[in-house]
Amino acid sequence: MRALVAVAAGEPADVLRLESRPVPTPDAGQALIRVEATPVHASDLHVLRGRYGFAPEFPAVGGTMECVGRIAALGPGTEGLRVGERVVAAVVPAVPGPPVAGTWQEYLVADAHRLLSVPDRLSGSSACQLAVNPLTALLLVTRELDVQPGEWLVQTAAGSTVGRLVIQLSRHLGIRTINVVRRRGAVEEIEALGGEEVICTQDEDLVQRVAEIAGPADVRKAIDCVAGPVGAQVSQALAPGGELVVYGALSTHRQTDPSALTIPLQARSVIYETKTVRGFWLNRWFGTASPEDTLHALAQVRGLVGDGVLSIAQGRPFPLEAFAEAVALAEAPAHGSKPLFVFDAGQDRGGDP
Repeated sequence: MRALVAVAAGEPADVLRLESRPVPTPDAGQALIRVEATPVHASDLHVLRGRYGFAPEFPAVGGTMECVGRIAALGPGTEGLRVGERVVAAVVPAVPGPPVAGTWQEYLVADAHRLLSVPDRLSGSSACQLAVNPLTALLLVTRELDVQPGEWLVQTAAGSTVGRLVIQLSRHLGIRTINVVRRRGAVEEIEALGGEEVICTQDEDLVQRVAEIAGPADVRKAIDCVAGPVGAQVSQALAPGGELVVYGALSTHRQTDPSALTIPLQARSVIYETKTVRGFWLNRWFGTASPEDTLHALAQVRGLVGDGVLSIAQGRPFPLEAFAEAVALAEAPAHGSKPLFVFDAGQDRGGDP
């Protein structure tokens, strides 16, 4: 089989090689998946650079998140699945937990409790992006913060993939959103998507605008994917007792010095107003959630996508041979579509990306 392998840590375009590898064999409780489509996430690239929260042992097959495909074989005693079934494989490495197979290859082995059946009517593009960004949005809103109907939720990076999903989910749940963007040109787009209020940090004061929109005591919950000064301003804007969950650091996207990945919080605001700032990382959630809880949450996401509540943007397909172009697109400013590696045999079996 073909596999896209990183020979060492470094810039993806420099260290990735297209190789031929043996098709793996599933053990008990596992399934062999014939991959149909798999995305190229920015986090995948940070893993290869050695800038993420875990590091694989090199050489390593790229892709550490998710894919869609069909079960080609089952390991001994593996129950609840059948050969030929179309499934999403959520192979996000659990932390703490054992290593998992990369998805940028034609076949991979995955544990049965990480596989979710999906119908053929769900496109390959949507299915292969089901288990990371939509799941993150669902967990942040409903579990990490338990935002209730009628409550305000502040979020930064509202135009990001997760940000757009948070807007869609919040509308469905009756949650009011204050959406922070950095470009004036993004305001109308977020409003059209359903964002109730939009703040542009290019020419507006975030703390002042939150107070004007919702009053000094009405905003208690926020999610942040930017960190740096913007994350600090969101914390400052919250009412006493407010909670901020940080799940990304886009402001330090190209930063290689870990000591520079900071959020300069105001001590008086945190201490005297007893605010909470904590992190969320999907890998650690997979490391603590039970297999039953994992599949339940994934099934919730499948239902939301299948019912049209959550809409996943159409990806742009690439063959493995065009990996340099796909990697470049994954981090291009305002690229608009997620690059996907697709495989001919998978496309012939339904769910064409």
